[in-house]
Amino acid sequence: MEFFKKLLGSSQAGTPDTPSDSDQEGMTPAEQARQVALEASGERLDRHWQGIGAVERDVLTFLISPSFTGGPYWPSTRQSYRVVRRDGSIILATDGLCYPFDDGDEPVNGFELELFIDTPDIPEHAQGAPGDVDPLRNSWAYEVLKSVADTVADAGGITTQLERYGALSLELPGVSQSNCVGSQVPPAFITEDDCVGILLGGPAPDFATRLEDMPLSSVTLVPVVLITAAELDYIRSGGQAARQDLLQRLQSAGIGHRSLLTRASVV
Repeated sequence: MEFFKKLLGSSQAGTPDTPSDSDQEGMTPAEQARQVALEASGERLDRHWQGIGAVERDVLTFLISPSFTGGPYWPSTRQSYRVVRRDGSIILATDGLCYPFDDGDEPVNGFELELFIDTPDIPEHAQGAPGDVDPLRNSWAYEVLKSVADTVADAGGITTQLERYGALSLELPGVSQSNCVGSQVPPAFITEDDCVGILLGGPAPDFATRLEDMPLSSVTLVPVVLITAAELDYIRSGGQAARQDLLQRLQSAGIGHRSLLTRASVV
């Protein structure tokens, strides 16, 4: 069974690949220190998510790391997605953007962030029963989160921009060519030019998002929030001021950080 899980692309959360004793003997002191930090980072993330919901033991991952096949470069070759089941919603979160760099000497936790999307609106066939995470690959939430993660990784992280602006907005084009977004997300969220809009970094969720005690440097959990087509057009025309106003409107409406497909637009 474990073989088939690996073949299909699932592995256990909070347990980055640990080298054998013989492998560790061939490591330099710097490589050994990096491995210790990698394992500690995964364990710290796991503890944090356990305080927020029921963390699935397995994560969504890849048989071969995308960084080896022309995909985006994450800090380490571990590119995974955690599943946290809450009362009434599911959180999908990246797992690896904050891991120490495989080939870097700077003592930092990767891009110093992880992304997550929290939604009650994943189709039933794609939710998976507890203990079964693989159906979530066939959800709009996974497809959106993966696209955003790829964009953030290609940019080399976004912590500087988040510190400057507080929150960012992003457009994901080509909805009609997507595997799941076009068929699962309502038309009210899709613009006339075939995009969906995303807020990054806000509104603030109902749990702590700053991990100050990571092994190398502080890490922020960044919400990924799907917005309506009207809200994206509002940001397109109004820029930073409109983005900040939208954050306030979502918070005031009780929507907050959650991606709700059944809600009305707030603009």
